[in-house]
Amino acid sequence: MFLPTPDPVAFDLFGLEIRWYGILIAIGMLLGLLVAYKRAGSHGIDPERVVDLALISIPVGIVGARLYYVVFNWEYYQGDFFRMIDVRAGGLAIHGGLLFGIVAAGICCKLWNIRPFAFLDLMAPSIALAQSIGRWGNYFNQEAHGSPTDLPWAIEVNGQMVHPTFLYESIWCFLLFLVLLWISRDRKFDGQIFLLYGIFYSFERFFVEQLRTDSLMFGPFRTAQLISVAIFLLFILLYISLNRRHGRKNRMFY
Repeated sequence: MFLPTPDPVAFDLFGLEIRWYGILIAIGMLLGLLVAYKRAGSHGIDPERVVDLALISIPVGIVGARLYYVVFNWEYYQGDFFRMIDVRAGGLAIHGGLLFGIVAAGICCKLWNIRPFAFLDLMAPSIALAQSIGRWGNYFNQEAHGSPTDLPWAIEVNGQMVHPTFLYESIWCFLLFLVLLWISRDRKFDGQIFLLYGIFYSFERFFVEQLRTDSLMFGPFRTAQLISVAIFLLFILLYISLNRRHGRKNRMFY
């Protein structure tokens, strides 16, 4: 067995179970924020504004991630409000979190005269890092795993050996974090890093989602795969358009 079966509870605090799921997500967010804070100047953004934006967009993103998950699992959550808000047991959908968080950040950027795409470029590597760490929360909750396999790196869930899909995504997102940092050193236009994040993450998510056994569904289709395809295609088109616009501007000032 590649990894032992974990205990989802890290410790008890005054009778309240503190779960690894929440701890790891919090660590991922804090490290991502620290990286963004240190790099803010290279994107022409006041580091203090990064903290202000994070204090708004992260809570909104968590609400969006949970709302998205509950809506697509409505039969399970219907009529039980406390089950809906019990995020300690798992159930945060990254696509919902990104959508709500980005919208909130975009509104704040407009109000505070910050270029939205410049901020998203700054945050893209940090988002990938936070995902890489936060995915380990799925391991401790024994969720978001894949189908049965006899591969040597399989993990045991409910007595069955399965694909550690959380690990696949964790490794991919950490590599994506490093690649985006490297590309950021020679960023050509606002939106470049954020669009590359969306393209590369969607590519990975489409294939990993096919292995998962707990996918949110939209009719006969896996919701995450539909969204991944849509983001992949849309972001490629936006990347080509912005890259061409950047090239035309350079020729004008040559």
